[in-house]
Amino acid sequence: MPDLTIRNLTATALELKLVERFDGKATSGGEHKVKGKISGVFKGSSVAQHVCIKGESRDSRELSLPLGRFETHATDVQAPEPGREVVRLTFEFDGHRYQVDVPGESRRSLVMKKLDDGPHEYTVVYVTNGSCVSIYSSTHLSSWMKELRDEWPLTALSIPGTHNSPTSHVALPSVRCQAVGIREQLDNGVRFFDVRVQVNSDDRKSDLILVHSAFPISLTGTKYFHDLLEDVYSFLDANPSETLIMSIKREGTGKGTDQQLSKHLHQRYAAPDNAKWWTEPRIPRLGEARGRVVLFRRHFNDASLDAEHDGRGYGLDCADWPDNCEDATTGGPGIARVQDFYEMDVSHNIVKKIELARAHLERAAERVCPVDPAPGDENKPFFVNFLSASNFFNANCWPEKIAAKLNPATIEYMALPPRRGRQGPQ
Repeated sequence: MPDLTIRNLTATALELKLVERFDGKATSGGEHKVKGKISGVFKGSSVAQHVCIKGESRDSRELSLPLGRFETHATDVQAPEPGREVVRLTFEFDGHRYQVDVPGESRRSLVMKKLDDGPHEYTVVYVTNGSCVSIYSSTHLSSWMKELRDEWPLTALSIPGTHNSPTSHVALPSVRCQAVGIREQLDNGVRFFDVRVQVNSDDRKSDLILVHSAFPISLTGTKYFHDLLEDVYSFLDANPSETLIMSIKREGTGKGTDQQLSKHLHQRYAAPDNAKWWTEPRIPRLGEARGRVVLFRRHFNDASLDAEHDGRGYGLDCADWPDNCEDATTGGPGIARVQDFYEMDVSHNIVKKIELARAHLERAAERVCPVDPAPGDENKPFFVNFLSASNFFNANCWPEKIAAKLNPATIEYMALPPRRGRQGPQ
């Protein structure tokens, strides 16, 4: 077996202090593989086989291996034999110890166990394919923006987001895209939300209905935009250091227009809660957007909103969103650069989608934001990288089936060290 590589992808220095080796037994879940011919880093499995420990450790070794912030180190620790071994790693930070078993017993991310009252939380991804242990900070996910500087533009940040964000309810399998609701996503660190609403022609008397394409997002009762906003406002009240970007698009079977949607958003939601919204047609810096919802509109405005903000308009204008695109820009001078290839017609398109997502990560990683950005430097554009796709007429290409392949492949790519010629996310 090759030796382990350990990546400390956190802002805290760690030290590997103890390595223990156990016999193991593969659990019933087996190894999750990405099917199909996938080139480069995507060959082989993306998620380590699930293994449970059998008995006491048969080998224990103390050592001192410093792992600086955002550093990658090769070790002389042999990787566990797949399906038959577990390696327990004990790390130390400022006198506090944390422990993790690789591989783990379940398909969930590996969470480091605190051996005392340590101040940090760490999550680990173990990639069998590269014998790589990658460590991420999961401390204070509900307020992770608190540590970032006010003057940084939002486009300089790596912002986790979800596709068709409110679709976590009991629904058609081709409609449901998320496993948890909006508040839990917020608490888990998600800050970009993709919301689709249905507009009726008499929008003054009806609320916006949450939909996915022509379908309701719940089979147990209509879900409304105002309930989603209650969760959002409650979160922002509890975490004023945070901001979130909300992409709003008109879908569904309602006969309302984009223009009616824009007036409804303005009059019923944003204007009465003006302090909760950022609606200027420019990308804000984090300090300007804290405690607010940044309107990222995928609909056209009514002409009455052209006079807003001293005649500059209303909201970040991405109404000309490119359909089913591999790499395209949207939004006037280029507010966003988008990968949104979603039409799955044959299985090989899943492999294509993986490659497109990887390429877009690399394009985003080429951008560098100065630590002290100059006034007016917005570091545009946003790089929007959807991992989602679907085909209503093919059950093998419904959102959950796509996610089962796309998510592990993307996690593997981001966890492994960059290779020569590959920029990679840092």
